[in-house]
Amino acid sequence: MTVFESKVTLNQPIEKVYAFLGDLNNHQQLMPENIYNWSSTADEARFTIQNMAKLALKISSKTPNEQITILPSEEAPFQIEMKWTLLQSDHQTLATLLVSAELNMMMKMLASGPLQKLVDHQTEALSKAVM
Repeated sequence: MTVFESKVTLNQPIEKVYAFLGDLNNHQQLMPENIYNWSSTADEARFTIQNMAKLALKISSKTPNEQITILPSEEAPFQIEMKWTLLQSDHQTLATLLVSAELNMMMKMLASGPLQKLVDHQTEALSKAVM
């Protein structure tokens, strides 16, 4: 399993960050420009990654104000799990995004850079989205 991680500290209460991340309708704001054909509900999202693949994701588990796990709801090009973990300290929230992907050597060479960029982009976009 290859793991990609990014963290961001937000000057927001954990409840606000959790409410935002717990609704997949909001995740469109966290996606880079190469994502299109977005459609979503609170628990599922479908989209296309330009020149790559179509993905369908769903929230598989939630722990209030702590963690949200997102998994593919349909067949994906490779096994993937997205996990948002939230920690509160003082009046700030530390949001960590971990993406775990089952990549063979060829896919690792092709997808590692884009997946790390995606993880970094999402945490940076989250800091702007929940201001």
